[in-house]
Amino acid sequence: MIILAIAFGNQETKAQHTEQISVEKAVDKLTNAMLTANRNALSDLASDKLSYGHSSGKVENKKEFVETIASGASVFEQLQIENQSIDIDHNTAIVRHTLTGRTNDPGKGPAALKIGIVLVWTKADGSWKLLARQAFKLP
Repeated sequence: MIILAIAFGNQETKAQHTEQISVEKAVDKLTNAMLTANRNALSDLASDKLSYGHSSGKVENKKEFVETIASGASVFEQLQIENQSIDIDHNTAIVRHTLTGRTNDPGKGPAALKIGIVLVWTKADGSWKLLARQAFKLP
């Protein structure tokens, strides 16, 4: 019994680690899609039910999120993720991190970026989709 419990626990831990890597890759793909303003990648990564919250309080749906970045209305020149944590419960992953970098939005000019982020990912048809994102100002 003990050996079975250990073996089952190891399989569960391995599966959890594999899923964490899968979520990390989805976050990396999202970051790259935002940097390159890749409309198709942004659309593929976002759930049709996306709720995308900015630190300003503005909230966008999937169509608005994709269009804002793909159209060049919001321009990311550099993005780095720090202090990332990932918690997975079945088909839902909660990712928290600090996002730093530079933006250069038309009419606003270059600006430094340092905000906290919470992402909620859902696994559907074998791939992780961004369901919700909320940014918040850091002290």
